[in-house]
Amino acid sequence: MKTVAIVTDTTACIPPELVAKYGIEVIPVPLIIEGKTYRDGIDITPTEFYSLLRRVKKLPTTSASSPGPYLETFHRASKIAQSALCLTEPSKFSAMHNSALIARTIAEAELPNFPVEVLDCATAAAGMGLVAIYVARLAEAGRSLAEVVAETRRIMSRVHLFAALDTLDYLVKGGRVPQAAALVNSIFNIKPVFTLNHTGARTVALPRSIASAIKKILKLMTQKVGKGKCLHVMVMHADTPEKAAELRNKVASQFDCIEVFTTEFTPVMGAHTGPGLVGVAFYGEE
Repeated sequence: MKTVAIVTDTTACIPPELVAKYGIEVIPVPLIIEGKTYRDGIDITPTEFYSLLRRVKKLPTTSASSPGPYLETFHRASKIAQSALCLTEPSKFSAMHNSALIARTIAEAELPNFPVEVLDCATAAAGMGLVAIYVARLAEAGRSLAEVVAETRRIMSRVHLFAALDTLDYLVKGGRVPQAAALVNSIFNIKPVFTLNHTGARTVALPRSIASAIKKILKLMTQKVGKGKCLHVMVMHADTPEKAAELRNKVASQFDCIEVFTTEFTPVMGAHTGPGLVGVAFYGEE
């Protein structure tokens, strides 16, 4: 029996093979497309989703997981581990953190000998995925819940994320940026590069092509970690595997990488950004 089960959700964009390898419990976030609810990663794949996204008239919406799926997962985890650590995306972005806290409170009564910790992650998307993989390895090595929680807090502060959007149309339709931003985007063909953490999303560059955006992302990586540090990297993309491969190759050639993964931006994330996003999450060895 494992000491700690790692629980997260599909916003973490963890490659399926790594979910299976480390036994990470991933809760599917509900996605609503033209009145029909899909479980992210179960009822619909990223390829199917982005194909639908280009055809639908009404923008898909997402719904935060209720406490129920978290509680079910905690019960399932109690059969394979002595405790659980649940990672959610920053509470500023969704109600999933609150749902997990409610489920933990219920679990305290239903599973009195199964401690559960819920952490509001300081990063999101592939950044949260890297954190989950890191702590899942610690759990596999037999580290205690207290040790895993402490290491989670430490690693979160070291993870950086940068990504470029191909279009602002989906953010405008979802009400996340003003219509004026989309007008500027359409006139100047801007491909904004942004970073994201617990304080929010922030634009850091406004290149006019994805190729220029990739160059900027690589420059930002160098600024954050320097040239001599060994990196753990996850490249992410929203239905643009060729650009992801380009970014991955450049990262691998320009940095000393311990590991480089490629992952798809899951439907629940792509519903907000649309197709064409490419980016990277990473942290350096201390």
